[in-house]
Amino acid sequence: MNQPYAPPEPPELPELGQWGSLEELYALQDRLLAAALERAHASPFLKPRLAGSGAPYTFDGLAALPFTTKQDLRDAYPFGMLAVDRRELATYHESSGTSGEPTASYFTDADWHDVVSRFVRSAVDLSPADTVMVRTPYAMLTTAHQAHRAARLRGATVVPADNRSLVTPYARVVRSLRDLEVTVAWCLPSEALLWAAAARAAGLDPACDFPALRAFLVAGEPLTEARRARMSELWGGIPVLQDYGSTETGSLAGECPEGRLHLWADRFVAEVYDPATGRSSREGRGRLVVTTLHRAAMPLVRYDLEDTVEVSGTDCGCGWRLPVIRVLGRSAGGVPVGPVRVVPHQLERLVFELPGVHGVLFWRARAAGERLEIEIEVAPDHREAACAGLADAVRARLGVPCEVRGVPAGTVVPLETLTRGHEFVKPRSLFAAGEDWDKALVYY
Repeated sequence: MNQPYAPPEPPELPELGQWGSLEELYALQDRLLAAALERAHASPFLKPRLAGSGAPYTFDGLAALPFTTKQDLRDAYPFGMLAVDRRELATYHESSGTSGEPTASYFTDADWHDVVSRFVRSAVDLSPADTVMVRTPYAMLTTAHQAHRAARLRGATVVPADNRSLVTPYARVVRSLRDLEVTVAWCLPSEALLWAAAARAAGLDPACDFPALRAFLVAGEPLTEARRARMSELWGGIPVLQDYGSTETGSLAGECPEGRLHLWADRFVAEVYDPATGRSSREGRGRLVVTTLHRAAMPLVRYDLEDTVEVSGTDCGCGWRLPVIRVLGRSAGGVPVGPVRVVPHQLERLVFELPGVHGVLFWRARAAGERLEIEIEVAPDHREAACAGLADAVRARLGVPCEVRGVPAGTVVPLETLTRGHEFVKPRSLFAAGEDWDKALVYY
């Protein structure tokens, strides 16, 4: 007879304040790195890369090892990266595939303890008094599962709202936010704007009619300070805090009480790789490359996230003594407009630097040969000023010819998207007289 499963005791992990300076932290990294790379030999993918390299298991020695790329993870699908017995796995996940084919990722219970204990370090500081709405995809991504586990670890109530869900359209999200007195929302930054529009469509004021809501915790998209400020303003001035990570790694950085995003450098070795020189350093601007220190199921060695970042050892009043990171976007992102490559966060900043009185929340843009076409939803009495202001900013700051058109509300984000309820949540085969039976066995 099978024995009942007993999860292992959580491993001992570094805690904030365990080191007195960045130099002590980096010495801790080197001590942990040797054991981490020894464990990584159990991965069929990593073993031949590590064997015989002769490199010391230190930050400087990592440069002798090859990068692990997203393509490597795709090629190793599904379990080529696995470094433990399959029976030790707790969950299996895949990425969203926004930059290509999805990649696989898997975790033991101990890995999840590591992920969740990082995530709860955020300045949001969850407690049993909180009700947390989780509005990122559950599915095969890790983001919702991470937030759900973290909220429960701190004793908070979880509202599992999912994302892009037939069961929880925007109208239902807004109702739940208010009726359930949600205190913290975990979501994509774009969601906070969509909820504000959905609240207004329901006759509510997002700044006044959700008094329990005390913070947004967001991830999944680069967030400019301009958009963050607009989101906070819409919701009555509550803080909008960031978490940064990936399906493959879980949380990599979180925001401190001083408003800075800090790398969890006691759980990862982070390199800033400069493609121009081929060199890596602990600080500077370049691509973020990480090596896990505690991951058991799927160790990552020099994993290139393809994100452009800025990392510094700037002192911070929070006392965490962790490097500060700014995430600038995907190095392979953007679209060419003539000779210029335009990336989304550049445009986002210019859109949300428009005066708030114009009320612009939703926009879209596309390359049209040598120029950029942009549409913004804006009321008729603000249309001329908003379009002229944005066009001037794009030409001056990005050096791109452009045409900006003001369009009515509902053009970029249809009103029906913000107001409709869920029609069906399960496939049906039996219909009453007058119902549309062409919807048989189809989700709507």
